[in-house]
Amino acid sequence: QVQLVESGGGLVQPGGSLRLSCAASGIIFSVNNMAWYRQAPGKQRELVARISNVYSTNYADSVKGRFTISRDNAKNTVYLQMNSLKSEDTAAYYCNAGLGGTTYWGQGTQVTVSS
Repeated sequence: QVQLVESGGGLVQPGGSLRLSCAASGIIFSVNNMAWYRQAPGKQRELVARISNVYSTNYADSVKGRFTISRDNAKNTVYLQMNSLKSEDTAAYYCNAGLGGTTYWGQGTQVTVSS
């Protein structure tokens, strides 16, 4: 059974930082491309950052220079370090694992940026 379990969300003030984690099980983590998506109320889910199985990364323009995605294959975990958070970063953040035509999703973790 595949499980992607996100953690690390919460309430943070503008300008603050959070680190999201996603622990994977039931997949061969090292061969999967991993990504973080987010969905704000009333908006479509959007890609935030992706890291491939060879560690290449790409980011949404809105988070470049502020967010960093990384992975630890020994721990089957992908991270999203979020700095200089803005109110528009408020959303549910979802972990995604993909290989070929198969994709898996976590249940999401809420990030709220507010003073």
